[in-house]
Amino acid sequence: MIRFTRAAVAALLVCSVALPAGVATAAATDGPPPTATAQPAKPATLPAPTGPHPVGSTVLPLVDRSRTDPWVPSADGRALMVTLHYPAARGGGGRPASYATREEARLLAEQLGPGVSGDLLARTRTHSGTDARPAPGRRPLVLLSPGFSVSRWTLTHLAEDLASRGYVVASVDHAYESYGISLPGGRTLTCVACTALDEGGVPASVVTSTRAADMRYVLDRLTGPRPVWKHAGLIDSRRIGMAGHSIGGASAASTMVADARVDAGINMDGAFWEELPADGLRGRPFMMLGTHDATHLPGGADTSWDRTWSALDGWKRWITVAGSEHFTFSDGPVISRHFGLPLPELPTDRAVAVTRAYVAAFFDQHLRGLPRPLLDGPSPANPEVHFQHR
Repeated sequence: MIRFTRAAVAALLVCSVALPAGVATAAATDGPPPTATAQPAKPATLPAPTGPHPVGSTVLPLVDRSRTDPWVPSADGRALMVTLHYPAARGGGGRPASYATREEARLLAEQLGPGVSGDLLARTRTHSGTDARPAPGRRPLVLLSPGFSVSRWTLTHLAEDLASRGYVVASVDHAYESYGISLPGGRTLTCVACTALDEGGVPASVVTSTRAADMRYVLDRLTGPRPVWKHAGLIDSRRIGMAGHSIGGASAASTMVADARVDAGINMDGAFWEELPADGLRGRPFMMLGTHDATHLPGGADTSWDRTWSALDGWKRWITVAGSEHFTFSDGPVISRHFGLPLPELPTDRAVAVTRAYVAAFFDQHLRGLPRPLLDGPSPANPEVHFQHR
């Protein structure tokens, strides 16, 4: 069994948190984070979704009382917070959906640097309407899992875009694995797991296997005989995919191993902390989408990508993006640009466009049966994108 040494834990925290490069580097060297530029006068606005549908959203608190929480065994079950984004009807109503609670945003802002306002971060403008009336039809479901220590809302631009293209998207927060997760009633769970991992000697399966169990429970509650969402009839339970950022991406593979209902998966720039079984993913498609640097190139520093690539037994792609950094595949570039934090070489608009295009193409092809030539190889329209076929 893989175990985290203290040095490995430090690397995991730096590589798993969706923070700008300057902040992650400072964390690794115990230096102070960079100070942001002058405070912006108004909140950021997420990039508009590109699909034909308006987007609705709703938040579902869930508690799995059949399991003990691995980080806080005295907790009353395993708490999860789920945001659903879905195609909404034209004129379906709904007030503008909030981005994050003030406490969640405050706790993340503290990590981003003294020049970042948690209040402004919380008021980031989204493009979905709360509890808007859904558009008719049966829709594929995509599960999203965030990077370690950050919350589900750091994947909002991707979730809204997928919903606008016709997917139901369930973004999941995992208890005690984020700087802050707000529960109903005003209680906020903080990152107990961050402290536990820093102490060392924690099996890697505590994170990825627990998240796999979280996703199984979410699927049970969304597609089982007594679904928790009143519009659960929108979900086509025969077409389910999962994507995640960082350790959330590694958890996509772990979830597919544990649950045959998940038909296709994507790991966005995450190290794999568990080996695939001998039969791989039993022929199901998987895509690895990551940075084009010494980490996630073939033979790179993260050897788990080489091992996993060899073990994948179905349709597969290994795609890297030049100029990207770890947080490129989340809302990180939008947040960083707005608050004047260090940015990677890849411009924010390109980071958003590339992430959306390749994730949507993958799920279109494998959940909806729509051929997407974008996945066949390099494209002149996306010169940053490299295919690591071997």
